[in-house]
Amino acid sequence: MADKVDYAEQLKQLESGAIDKIEVQPANFMDFQTAYMNFDRRKRVIGTANQGGMVTYVFEHDEADKKTE
Repeated sequence: MADKVDYAEQLKQLESGAIDKIEVQPANFMDFQTAYMNFDRRKRVIGTANQGGMVTYVFEHDEADKKTE
């Protein structure tokens, strides 16, 4: 059995720009959903459904975010 993914940490890395996307397999969706619902800036996380039920999430940065980097 695969190790459990720390989606809370991945969401923080996504927000900071350390990673550019999170890919979630259907079997892991509920684990991701729990972390996502507890993430303060979840409205900026955009998911795109792919074939096979996998969803790819990216963080939507705006111009204000870019000025603070």
